[in-house]
Amino acid sequence: MDFSTARHFAHQLDTQDKLASYREAFVFLDPNLIYLDGNSLGMLPKAAQEKARQIVDEQWGRDLIRGWNKGWWDAPSRVGDKIGQLIGAAAGQVLVSDTVSLNLFKLATAALTLQPNKKRIITDTFNFPSDLYILQGIQHLLSHGSLDTLREDHTKPLDHQIIRIGASDNDITPDLAALESAIDENTALVTISHVVFKSGYLYDMKRITELAHRKGALVLWDLSHSVGSVPIALDECNADFAIGCTYKYLNGGPGAPGFLYVNKSIQEKLSSPIWGWWGQKNPFDFDLDYTPAPGAQRFLVGTQPMISLLTMEAALEPTLQAGMDAIREKSILMTDYASYLTKELLAPFDFSLGSPVDSAGRGSHISIRHADGYRINRALIEEMNVIPDFREPDNIRLGFAPLYTSFQDVWEGFDRIKRVMEEKRYEKYPKQKLTVT
Repeated sequence: MDFSTARHFAHQLDTQDKLASYREAFVFLDPNLIYLDGNSLGMLPKAAQEKARQIVDEQWGRDLIRGWNKGWWDAPSRVGDKIGQLIGAAAGQVLVSDTVSLNLFKLATAALTLQPNKKRIITDTFNFPSDLYILQGIQHLLSHGSLDTLREDHTKPLDHQIIRIGASDNDITPDLAALESAIDENTALVTISHVVFKSGYLYDMKRITELAHRKGALVLWDLSHSVGSVPIALDECNADFAIGCTYKYLNGGPGAPGFLYVNKSIQEKLSSPIWGWWGQKNPFDFDLDYTPAPGAQRFLVGTQPMISLLTMEAALEPTLQAGMDAIREKSILMTDYASYLTKELLAPFDFSLGSPVDSAGRGSHISIRHADGYRINRALIEEMNVIPDFREPDNIRLGFAPLYTSFQDVWEGFDRIKRVMEEKRYEKYPKQKLTVT
């Protein structure tokens, strides 16, 4: 397929796209922008834009505190159940609350204290670093009773051991054999990202969960890079816990609250490490002693960010309407097409694919790798009106959001990358990095 044929192919795919009409549901202020960073921050849905105005002007502006009895108080569980439809979770198991990191802290700590005699935590080097930091903090907290990680003279050994599994290839695929052998009868918790943030590798959730359960371990999945882009079946896989964010493929907006999932079968066995009044059984009794609320509700802590939460609820509608099967079908076509263009357009400029070749084993973003990836990324953003993002050491991530990314966008994005290389535009940029990459 030559380049002109490839471009025509993009047009042909767009004419056959069953989700093409959803593009109109999003705000496009710059028609020349090629936005390939929906895996980091989703675009603004028009429904969310309108809802935000309505929340501020009417609910906050007119109703004031009366809003708590008009849908605010039950919003964490109501919106959680909507997200549950996207991740294969029956009602009463998903809550919108806090951030991904805080939810990981709550659930991982609960899992470890539920099994005090088991001391191994299994994760991998592909996990989002913030997840690893949270686990390290829990490790020190449970061992020392504090988060004093800066001292180098700890005399008391750490009670829990964190095992990080590495790669089986060039930093793309986790070493599954090592992961399987690391999970033993002393493993309390296995916690990994369903889709890993650099390469887009997609774990087999059912297989890993079943393996961990055979060894008596609990499993916690981070869905941040898969929710809204990959069909997920938490109940069917019998997952124990999950966390995720809402500002990537769910388009909830910057800083939108995260969510947590706790399997119904273990909810009553768990205790949250943070006791707050929203997690109290009868919060408006104002009892001075804490009694946990039933079910997953006990993992709520304090007052929720209502403007952001309700805006995010409106943002979910296009995804719920389109359905995950249709979204996944288009996602696979887009990443396959992008992988082809990487080989045909960019390989002559020393790019390589930093993601699994098999579409069944990746999410909705790919990484293209280049030794000058950071400077190329800057040139794309600042000169070519293409927005991807960069992840160390050499990954330019290209995220494809099926609801609003067209195949023509994919073609145009790659053509502009090619022009950056032909014209050597990236060479003017320093290797020193900006704060946000």
